[in-house]
Amino acid sequence: MTLRALRFMTAGESHGPMLVGILQGLPAGLPIDLAAIDEDLVRRMGGYGRGKRMKIERDCARFVAGVRHGHTIGSPIAFLIENRDWTNWQHVMGVEPLEATDPMPGGTTAESGDLPGRAADSRRVTRPRPGHADLAGGLKFDRADLRDILERASARETAARVAAGALCRMFLAELGVGITSHVTRIGGAGLEAGTTLPVQTVMERAEASPVRCADAQAEAAMIDAIDAAGNSLDTLGGTFEVIAFNLPPGLGSHAQWDLKLDGRIAQAMMSIPAQKAVEIGDGIWAAGHPGSVVHDPIHYDREQGGFYRPSNRAGGLEGGITFGGDLRVRVFMKPLSTLRQPLPSVDIVDGEPAEAVVQRSDVCAVPAAAIVGEAMVALIIADACIEKFGGDSIGETKRNHASYLRQVGDFPPQAS
Repeated sequence: MTLRALRFMTAGESHGPMLVGILQGLPAGLPIDLAAIDEDLVRRMGGYGRGKRMKIERDCARFVAGVRHGHTIGSPIAFLIENRDWTNWQHVMGVEPLEATDPMPGGTTAESGDLPGRAADSRRVTRPRPGHADLAGGLKFDRADLRDILERASARETAARVAAGALCRMFLAELGVGITSHVTRIGGAGLEAGTTLPVQTVMERAEASPVRCADAQAEAAMIDAIDAAGNSLDTLGGTFEVIAFNLPPGLGSHAQWDLKLDGRIAQAMMSIPAQKAVEIGDGIWAAGHPGSVVHDPIHYDREQGGFYRPSNRAGGLEGGITFGGDLRVRVFMKPLSTLRQPLPSVDIVDGEPAEAVVQRSDVCAVPAAAIVGEAMVALIIADACIEKFGGDSIGETKRNHASYLRQVGDFPPQAS
């Protein structure tokens, strides 16, 4: 993804041998807790409504560059996350070219001449799923087997994002910044409209909930909704909120469109598979109300640290810049596109009507998506902090951060 101070890239397919991540730009000397990274990977795998794949994988990150004796050394960080399911897919997803006599999983050989046909490979995908990247990707990349698309478009890739996000959370913790999340709605069940839960409540309750909901009544309704959808061979989407707290004012900029932090956050969240909308603060509610009740009044009290707002309907951002309040981002996830009772589609081989392919999937993945959302916010906020404070070592970054906070505390500057 496009970042300004950090560079981050992933590679790997859902049923390939492994996922690969490279993160460049974290300062040297940052303590790395390897166990905490694996804990975040486990959090991504959890949540009520997940499918059988999560019973196979045991995600853990193996670092192969950029970390020495538990600390970053300033060079690019590289890590691997192995796919245990690769054992069952080696022939289908192998790198080597097929020899003419190699048996295909469907029982034929590559020399039979019908490799492009429907029966040649039982795992070949020619019936695209409505709502998935299958057909659009096949058209774009000219692939006769849509597995070439869905393997990379799969949300399995987000495991690498979570590992990179965990690294960024450790960096942000050095600056006092924390990130948490909770699920606010699954299907038709959720918190009442307009509910804003305190950060402490979210941190205390969401982690213990199978659906990452901080409200017991809403949690029960969400579980019932997932059960009903599963029994109907259907899927459910929902909404989650990511909160970043103890942010310094001044991250992002109003000066250019691509510097605005809200735009950068929105792009990052929309890049998570199946996410269809993003709200910062009370943005959706605000669209239907007058400015006199929407905007957060500004007050000043030196004992409270200077400028503050008694409300936070803006979600921590004004003009694309943080102002010191909690960043609150809500993300809206559509139902997963793999249905056990498939929707009508077309077979791309002959153009005839067909049912969409059925792949192993979840009933609901909103709780897992919230963990990925935390990682994406961590990446963007860490990028903005490094952009703002610089520093080749974590000590230098922290000194610059402390100096800037003193400057903010002395605002406004004295006239010369």
